[in-house]
Amino acid sequence: MKVVIDTNLLWVSISSRSSSHWIFQNILGGNLTLCVTNEILEEYAEIIDRKLGHAVSEAVLSTFDNLPNIEYVTRHFRWFAVKSDPDDDKFVDCCVASGAVCIVTEDNHFNVVKTLEFPKVLVMSLSEFEQFFNTEK
Repeated sequence: MKVVIDTNLLWVSISSRSSSHWIFQNILGGNLTLCVTNEILEEYAEIIDRKLGHAVSEAVLSTFDNLPNIEYVTRHFRWFAVKSDPDDDKFVDCCVASGAVCIVTEDNHFNVVKTLEFPKVLVMSLSEFEQFFNTEK
């Protein structure tokens, strides 16, 4: 199952003590295909480095480099879908370009994406995605 995961959700999921750790485990286990662009990877690196330290950031990104289920996407078009936080557009663009099932996020800036006629992008909270993932397995 191909997904795009917002940075804040990804970095929190790294800790084994996190209630969202199942996402990170399923990426590592190959049950989820994580779709990323260079911009998204740079943001992951920056935030993980700041929140968890450089060693953790390096380990996570190095692991991602070696996983076959990390899909590197080139975004050819910018949709400018998240007017309130244009920095979040990269996740929408990645989702559209990759054909991912959804964006998983707890960020309310993405609520506007749910209302778009086109491109149609499914945005799910962590709990919504957990239910969806468990029924699709």
